Amino acid sequence: MPSHAAFRNESQEGGTGMSRIGHRKSRRMWLGCVLALGVVAVCGCGPRAVRGGPGTGREDLDQPAMSVVLDREDLEYLARTNVNAFMKSAIWQETIVQAPTPPLVSIWPIQNATTQHIDDQIAALLSSIETYLVNSRQVDMVSRERQQELVRELRLRQSDIYDPATAGKLGRQLGARYFVTGRITSVDERLKRTRRVQYSLILQVIEVETGLIRFQNEATRSKALIG
Repeated sequence: MPSHAAFRNESQEGGTGMSRIGHRKSRRMWLGCVLALGVVAVCGCGPRAVRGGPGTGREDLDQPAMSVVLDREDLEYLARTNVNAFMKSAIWQETIVQAPTPPLVSIWPIQNATTQHIDDQIAALLSSIETYLVNSRQVDMVSRERQQELVRELRLRQSDIYDPATAGKLGRQLGARYFVTGRITSVDERLKRTRRVQYSLILQVIEVETGLIRFQNEATRSKALIG
């Protein structure tokens, strides 16, 4: 017959086992609650898309600088400043405006003289310059698609495009009197935890027949990361 001590031991062991099972269940429930709260917190604090710009509740969304890379605001400033200077120049006032018919102008690629990959920004910049010139109604613009077709037909390399002699030859084939071109440069500086990049857009207007630079202007824009 089992002794009273044996019953006590079994009773204690059984109680301990039940206690351990209950402890594990409580721990699992606690971990589940923590994970659920974490998911809620992540979902509640995660990124969300917003719409900004004119006509929205966030008209200032495009104004803050997000990085030292050229953004839409910078490109718009560089294009507007250079084209405004062109329209105030002697070649514009004395020759283009006074011409009996609007002269044909071709926008040539702008050279990237920076160390950054900014092909998309340059494409946007060319579109802005083209828009300003078209809307002036003082010049006729060659379609950039037609220019690209001609480049492909002649099987020109990228390096050939920036050769003034090549540009002049293509300009004559397109029937253009002037072509607008230029380059973007940058100076990148760092001091402790501050980084500043100074961009310059040098815009040129070249007469196709003579190859002479009839207009040149430089606009600058600085971007910085501080702290």
